[in-house]
Amino acid sequence: MLFIDNQNEHDPAVNLALEEYVLRQPHSDEDLLLLYINAPSIVVGSHQNLLEEINLDYVEQHTLPVLRRLSGGGAVYHDLGNLNFSCISNYQPEDFKNFKKFTAPVIRCLNRLGVPAQLNDRSDILVAGKKVSGNAQYVSRGRALTHGTLLFNSDLSHVSEALHVPEDTFVSKAIKSVRSPVVNISEFLSEPLDITGFRNRLLETYFEGIPAIPTYPLSALDWEKVQALAQERYRSWEWTYGRSPAFSVHKQQRFQWGELTADLEVVQGIIQTIKLDGDFLPYGETAELERSLIGLRYERLGITRVLQTVLVGSNLTGLTPQVLSEFLY
Repeated sequence: MLFIDNQNEHDPAVNLALEEYVLRQPHSDEDLLLLYINAPSIVVGSHQNLLEEINLDYVEQHTLPVLRRLSGGGAVYHDLGNLNFSCISNYQPEDFKNFKKFTAPVIRCLNRLGVPAQLNDRSDILVAGKKVSGNAQYVSRGRALTHGTLLFNSDLSHVSEALHVPEDTFVSKAIKSVRSPVVNISEFLSEPLDITGFRNRLLETYFEGIPAIPTYPLSALDWEKVQALAQERYRSWEWTYGRSPAFSVHKQQRFQWGELTADLEVVQGIIQTIKLDGDFLPYGETAELERSLIGLRYERLGITRVLQTVLVGSNLTGLTPQVLSEFLY
């Protein structure tokens, strides 16, 4: 096994790009280990509808980056108190979702620190019945990426706030996250240890008996390609939002002037159909408004810009661009 030094990078887009870049290197058949800590962010699974997983108001208020990873599984909140581990290896059929194999060194490390960790049947690592780690896997071209989170001393209030979504707004076939009670590893340590010390203890466990940790070489050109991938994929709207499975949106709200409902169909992040209805709307007044929104990205800023043009001089009482865009998104 070789260790990948990510040069203390905390940008989640760069770390996800580094995982993918190393995974897809055709000349490598070594087992690889990557450890990284992301700045505050949300990372969703490859098959999830992002808007069904995040608290959009919280994300916007805290300017929290939202990213989509290659692997499946649920949405997770990352911060500087969360350590991520990634194992990259040649794929063997018996390794498919064999999380017991890939988490064994992690559990061994935790047990040595006096933390009674164990793997459950959902591929989560639990301590005292609460989750400290979720794991997922992605296979490509004969190589497998198996990675997981480790809640060491994360701000758990942000975890619950960032991933809280109002119910009964979206309908889709996307994979839904299963929320579980969580706890920090640091609460179970018998002696003080910071996340850097925990990372070092984990490294010692993976490379036990090896005096000098062998490192996977990354050149300046490799890092340029990683940065390019981070920009082109992991920071792009098309990958993060546009890859959400098709979904329907139903909104209903009572305003001072009456009740308004909206039904939308969204495919690859683009509004395909929209129907507005309300007991205060003049007959036929919404047709132009509905046409103007079809083909737009389902995102607040773009919707607001269009509404600022379409609603000028309209007879739709009370429906300002700001009010309607906040209602629709």
